[in-house]
Amino acid sequence: MRISLGISERRACQVLGQARSTQRRKESITDDEAKLTLRIIELASKYGRYGYRRITAILQIAGWRVNHKRVERIWRKEGLKVPQKQPKRGRLWLNDGSCIRLRPEYKDHVWSYDFMVDRTANGRAFKTLNIIDEYTRVCLKIKVNRKIKSQDVIDQLYDLFIFRGIPEYIRSDNGPEFTAKAVRKWLSRLGVKTLFIEPGSPWENGYIESFNGKLRDELLDREIFTTLEEAKVLIEQWRREYNQVRPHSSLGYRPPAPEAVLTMMTS
Repeated sequence: MRISLGISERRACQVLGQARSTQRRKESITDDEAKLTLRIIELASKYGRYGYRRITAILQIAGWRVNHKRVERIWRKEGLKVPQKQPKRGRLWLNDGSCIRLRPEYKDHVWSYDFMVDRTANGRAFKTLNIIDEYTRVCLKIKVNRKIKSQDVIDQLYDLFIFRGIPEYIRSDNGPEFTAKAVRKWLSRLGVKTLFIEPGSPWENGYIESFNGKLRDELLDREIFTTLEEAKVLIEQWRREYNQVRPHSSLGYRPPAPEAVLTMMTS
C-alpha cells in the first residue's frame, strides 16, 4: 500500500487497522529450528493422518520443549496438510434400555469387540476381529483371517482372559457372529455380562466404532495388502503403535500404554 499509493507507514497502518510494531518485528529463529522442522516432516510422513496437535504430543513425549503454536507455524510453513476434521457423532447415553448407558469406569470394566472387512490385492476378502478396553482405550487384540467363526472369537477371548483377567462386561454388535449361542453360553458360564447394542444404532457402540474408524483411516485405506500374511504383520504393527506411540486426544494426548509390557496381547 505504501509503494502503490505513496503514503506513510503510519497512515497505511491506520487504514488497515494494523499495529505499527508488526512492521518492525523480526522473525526469531532458534538454533534447533532446522532439526525440529526435519523431525516434524518425518513424523508427518510416517503418520500421514495425524494433525499438528498430535505431532506436538509425540515431540513432547520424545523430550522436545515445544508447544503446539510453534509446531503449527512450521507445519503451515512447510505446506503440510492437516487431516480433515470428521463431524461429531451423537451418542444416545440416555436412551432407556440402551446398553450405552453403562459407561466404563475402570480398567477391564467394559470391553468392546467388532468385525471389519478389507481385501488383499487379489480381491479376496479378509476379516479383522478388534477387541478393546473401553476405559483405557488399549487395543487388546486384532485377529486377522479370511474367516472368523464363533470358536475363533472364543479362542481370542480365552487367551485374553488368561493373561489379562476377565472383564465385567463385554459390549458388542448384535449380529450373528456375536449372538452365536456358543459364544453367549461360554461367556455366561464365566460370569461375563454381555451388552448388545440396539439394531441399526452403531453409534451406541461408540468406543469400538471410533477405533474402527482410526484403523480404517490410518491403515486400511492407505495400504495395499499383497498377501494375508502382510496384512497380519502391518495390522499388528499398527496396533502396537496405536497402544504405545499414538497420542489419544481423549487421554490428554498420551498413548494408552506407553512403554508397557504387552505380552498378553501378542499371543
